[in-house]
Amino acid sequence: MTLALIHSRALDGLRAEAVTVEVHLANGLPSFTLVGLADTEVKEARERVRAALLSSGLEFPANKRITVNLAPADLPKEGARFDLPIALGLLAASGQIDATALDGLECAGELSLAGELRPVRGALAMALALRRQPSPRQLLLPPGSAAEAALVGGVDVRQAQHLLDVVQALAPSPASARAPRPEPLPRPRREPAAVAPSPGSGLDLRDIKGQAAPKRALEIAAAGGHSLLLVGPPGSGKSMLAQRLPGLLPPLDEEAALESAATLSLAGQFRPDAWGQRTLRAPHHSASAVALVGGGSPPRPGEISLAHHGVLFLDELPEFQRNALEALREPLETGRILIARAARQAEFPARFHLIAAMNPCACGFHGQTGVRPCRCSPDQVARYQGRLSGPLLDRIDMMVEVPSLPPELLAAAPDGDDTATVAARVRLARERQGERQGCTNAQLGPPQLDVHARAEPPAQALLERSIASLGWSARAQHRLLRVARSIADLAGEAAIRKAHVAEAVQLRRALVKG
Repeated sequence: MTLALIHSRALDGLRAEAVTVEVHLANGLPSFTLVGLADTEVKEARERVRAALLSSGLEFPANKRITVNLAPADLPKEGARFDLPIALGLLAASGQIDATALDGLECAGELSLAGELRPVRGALAMALALRRQPSPRQLLLPPGSAAEAALVGGVDVRQAQHLLDVVQALAPSPASARAPRPEPLPRPRREPAAVAPSPGSGLDLRDIKGQAAPKRALEIAAAGGHSLLLVGPPGSGKSMLAQRLPGLLPPLDEEAALESAATLSLAGQFRPDAWGQRTLRAPHHSASAVALVGGGSPPRPGEISLAHHGVLFLDELPEFQRNALEALREPLETGRILIARAARQAEFPARFHLIAAMNPCACGFHGQTGVRPCRCSPDQVARYQGRLSGPLLDRIDMMVEVPSLPPELLAAAPDGDDTATVAARVRLARERQGERQGCTNAQLGPPQLDVHARAEPPAQALLERSIASLGWSARAQHRLLRVARSIADLAGEAAIRKAHVAEAVQLRRALVKG
């Protein structure tokens, strides 16, 4: 047989589009041509495949005119994921393996020069796409990638460590009935869907001395999925508070865990032992806008997408590039990011908990008593805080001051509730939200606010007076209602009362803006 077809998939954003690898052998001047809108990494597969076949003791059709087509031709292909399909196509076209066995198989994998299989990105996306097919095929992957894909139920995943393992499993059936049949490729061990510890599970909230108001704000943020900005001098505990937020969040369900893992798999950063674990992403303040929201060619997910269903911590918020921070506006509202380029578009999920920290001024001690005096003039303080635009601050639910602590409080015994106690209250509040509206309070739209977050008349009057006196926008009013709804859920009350609105207003007044 001079023509062989084998199925694989190319990554297009969070999707894994089907690709047919067509391998044709013909007489003529020996050559190896690869077509189908392949990038440089894919074209380099010619040398890897040739060396892997020869090193494995297999025949490479060097005296043939080899043409490999990756269809559809208008879909960009990148990475070394097509090494294994091309090698199997060559072996099938030259009659070294059974070509009919490739019909029910999809595969991807990078080949070393010795024929070993190396993991590739996007194994979870491939498995999810394959599960949606009406008649799913077997999915063949290297061991590392197969462990990821095995987390998706309903997909028959096989793994192989070497090209020879695949060849042995796909060898033609023996003519003699007594001859042993080829052994099928093994399935990867599917770990039970146990919830892994979150990044903050080993960090206890009681480790932070004092700071009752910021701890309360952290609990409310976890209960309703709200964004939070911590404002305070250096060393007041802002980073410690942010690092403990993942430990307060409830475990991910299977669907959310798959979404988070699939996004991390696109960047090659998912580990099977971290299944079900909420991620904590903390990029440095020198990160660019592309690093935060994603981009490049082909488009890759940024930090906001890698923090999907997790926590994004932006320390030293005013030190980030202005355009990088402004790019967060739409994802904070919509929970997704659409990266549009001239050649192609890609959409990534971005439903994350934003927690940010900043100093009140350049020196860090503005408005603090009992510590080093502030050296900044009022104009310098205004310029420093002015690095954060009003529209960005308008999209942050809570802004809380984290004051410096006196030495006697730092030397005192730990106080307040521990992480387990607060997490239990957060879990009950989340359950109330799920039964009432099917989503967290931070995801409530304006029509849902009228139904599920209607305040009592005294509370509504207080809300209107606060909005008018502080000059806040309609968006800020909606965010105040969402925060007040979370406060009421933590208290176990069905109605939003005046005390809930008053607390929500106080949790948004750390800066002059917003």
